[in-house]
Amino acid sequence: MEITWQAVVAQRMRRHYLTEFAAAPVDAVRAMSGAHAQILAAGELSVALRVAGATRESVQQADGLVKTFGPRGTVHLLPLEDLPLWTGALSALPRGAQAPEVMRMTPGQTAEVIAAIGAALTHDDLTADELTVEVVRRTGAWAGDLVMPAFQGYWPRWRQSISDAANAGVLCYGPMRGRVTTYSNPHRIKPFEPLPAEKALTELLHRYLYAYGPATPQHFARWLKTTPTFVKPYFDDLPQAELDGQTVWHAPGDEFPDDRADGVRLLPYFDAYGVGSYPRERLFPGQAFTRATARGQAGNYPLLLIDGIVAGVWHQKKAGRTLQVTVETLGTLNRRRRTLLDAEVDRLAAILACTPSLTLGDVAVGPHA
Repeated sequence: MEITWQAVVAQRMRRHYLTEFAAAPVDAVRAMSGAHAQILAAGELSVALRVAGATRESVQQADGLVKTFGPRGTVHLLPLEDLPLWTGALSALPRGAQAPEVMRMTPGQTAEVIAAIGAALTHDDLTADELTVEVVRRTGAWAGDLVMPAFQGYWPRWRQSISDAANAGVLCYGPMRGRVTTYSNPHRIKPFEPLPAEKALTELLHRYLYAYGPATPQHFARWLKTTPTFVKPYFDDLPQAELDGQTVWHAPGDEFPDDRADGVRLLPYFDAYGVGSYPRERLFPGQAFTRATARGQAGNYPLLLIDGIVAGVWHQKKAGRTLQVTVETLGTLNRRRRTLLDAEVDRLAAILACTPSLTLGDVAVGPHA
């Protein structure tokens, strides 16, 4: 089967927006295979833009979501019901490069720290400092050695295992304590067992292909931050197709009607659609690749999508109750698309409970601004 790029884009947009808008935040997060939340406000905005009538506040108060570590070791919003899948898959990934010798822990020490974290969070939400006290008490002084460079200082040794503890299913983020982050144990919300590795990785691949397919082992490996060699066996029994003369794989039963995406969307920083979609040069054609990626890495700039393809960048700034939105287009907007852009800015402002103000012009700020 040969698939056209326009059919791929149309399919991905349908899947990400569930044809129109998701019924609930958890549906939107599942459709994206996780919402990147390293910048939590951007993650909440990503979700709200896909949910009918949503506001940022309604996403913050939504049931069924947990903030934890997801693909690539980055902070994500994930459905609580899907934690058995995510923990089973992520804990099975091969470990990356070793830490510098001064920071290093043995496998046994890592296991001790993970167990200590889980036990310490069994009954209480703890800050990082409070968790340090508990981990050191349960393991030994070595866990508290200040050996991890961080923010012009040093963190204790155990903190390199925070994402490992999340992948093991014993840590997630708790409620903020004022402006201070806390950690919790997701089993206090709902006990679960991680799925067996083979089953979890197979299911996660199918979900990735459903949201971002067709794709190659290289694409999936990059999304997970692992090696193509590790993930390739999971592609063996999947259906294949041709896209731009390259063999690609797609989820079982998937079809790609030869139609086109239509519409204008504004995607926040690290929105899953831009981060998870490949080939990069197709999604970010021509000047968009230079303007809206960091040497091929997506997520550093909020994206303007026209018919599912990156066509510019944008920036928002609140001034009192006004949301000032600047959109830098890489081409011209006809009257219909300008009307659609106005509607998208109105929706953005409604989510943030602001009055919209749109300017078409250059975005002067850099990435992550």
